[in-house]
Amino acid sequence: MTTTDISPTDGHSVPPTASPGGRAALLSATYFGPVQWYQKLHRRRCVVECCDHFVKQTYRNRCVIAAANGPQTLTVPVERTDGGKTPMRDVLISDHGNWRHLHWNALVAAYGETPFFEFYADDLRPYFERKWKYLLDFDLDITDTVCRLLDVRPDMSLSTSYTDGTDPGYDDFRDAIRPKHPLPDPSFSPQPYYQVRAARHGFLPNLSILDLLMNEGPEGIFRL
Repeated sequence: MTTTDISPTDGHSVPPTASPGGRAALLSATYFGPVQWYQKLHRRRCVVECCDHFVKQTYRNRCVIAAANGPQTLTVPVERTDGGKTPMRDVLISDHGNWRHLHWNALVAAYGETPFFEFYADDLRPYFERKWKYLLDFDLDITDTVCRLLDVRPDMSLSTSYTDGTDPGYDDFRDAIRPKHPLPDPSFSPQPYYQVRAARHGFLPNLSILDLLMNEGPEGIFRL
C-alpha cells in the first residue's frame, strides 16, 4: 500500500511515542473521533484508510458526547451506499433531517457550560453550517481543525490502495477503535480528566475528542 503525506510533523508539545518497530498505525477516518483515535494520531505515525468500504455504525460518521443524561451518539447521515460496497472516499453526506442544526444544538446543550466552549465555538460552528459533499473530506477537515486546536501535529498520510491489515508494516487499529465490540488495544488506557458532569455520571472514558477539548482546552494534549 502506498500513501500520500498530507500533514508533516515538525515537533510536538508532548513528545510522541515511537511506533513499535517503525510500524504505522492504520486507522479509519472519524467524525470528531474518540480520545483513543487522537492518541494514535499524536503518538504514532498514522495512515488513514480511505479505500476500504464504508461501514455503518462506526466512528466514520458518528461520535459520542456527554449529554445531560449520559453518553449521546450523534450520527452524520449519508446517502444510501451501493450494497454496502461503496469506498469510504466516495461516500456522500446526506442533508436528511436537518442534522447539522440538531448536532450543533446537542453540543451547545452538552458543553455550553464547560470551561472552553466559548473559546472554541467559532472554530467548530462552521462544521454545522457549511455543507461538505464527501464524508471523507468532512472528516479530514475536522481532524485538521482539532489537531490545530490541541496543538497535535500528526505525521499522517492517506492510503491510496486498500490494505487488509496483514501487512507487517502496520498496526491495524480499525477494529480496535469502533463504538461497538472493539477489539483489545493494550496501548490505550483512558486517562481521567475534568468533566463538567462527572459528579452526576462519574468519569466517562473515551468519548469524542470534543469532550476533552471542551473540558480541558489546550491542556487536553497531555491526556493523549
